[in-house]
Amino acid sequence: MAPFQNNPIGVIDSGVGGISVLKCIRAHLPHENLIYVADSKFAPYGEKTSEEITRRVLTVFDFLNKQEVKSVVVACNTATAASIQIVREKFDYPIIGMEPAVKPASLMSKNKIVGVLATSGTLLSAKFSALLEHHGNDIHFITQPCFGLVELVEQGDTESPELITLLKKYIDPLLKEEIDTLVLGCTHYSFLKKTIKKLMPEYIKIVDTGDAVSNYLKLVLVEKNMLNQNAKPGTTDFWTNSLDQNADKVISKLWGDNSKSFNFKGLWF
Repeated sequence: MAPFQNNPIGVIDSGVGGISVLKCIRAHLPHENLIYVADSKFAPYGEKTSEEITRRVLTVFDFLNKQEVKSVVVACNTATAASIQIVREKFDYPIIGMEPAVKPASLMSKNKIVGVLATSGTLLSAKFSALLEHHGNDIHFITQPCFGLVELVEQGDTESPELITLLKKYIDPLLKEEIDTLVLGCTHYSFLKKTIKKLMPEYIKIVDTGDAVSNYLKLVLVEKNMLNQNAKPGTTDFWTNSLDQNADKVISKLWGDNSKSFNFKGLWF
């Protein structure tokens, strides 16, 4: 076994939203050791400049490099758009990014009207504009920035009256445009999927990207002979710089049925 095969995989996000991706990675790669880093003290990234986001991402990468990671998943659409090229040029291990599931949504849509819920940072990025342009020849994309949702999910709120009021505010204009497909363009929003479904007609399909990213990560690790060969289940360590005293409870709630493999490590800096 190559020495690096036992090394952990890092998964990072501006906060706890990327846990939705982490759950998919754990399901697809049960023997890998995972380190999740939530930069919650500086969430949300969606309202920061690209330069600010890149500084934060590089700080998290410095921490993960000390843990000798063999690969990193940037489980944040906004961070991917702002900094993925920079970190790929700087580090020589596989780095997997996120992007809103525009391509699969465009293939699913029957009436060619697709709604996108995302942070303003994602929607304003050049990467996202290029994505829409590439897949938008015959598709009408309606984008909706969602201020405030990330902050509520960071508190573990996935169904309060305040949250539902905000969601209705963002979803109703998309329904008026007669969308038949909705893209969840932020990893935090995956935790709101059940609530969102209640606010829309059943025929509207909801698309996010956790499984696709996990499958791609596994493919890359196989191709590079980097899979952990241990037969025992992998560990999952959580690090956060959240100032919330209930941060471990929020993470435990969102991690859900995987709580038996839950290792809350506390502040990472």
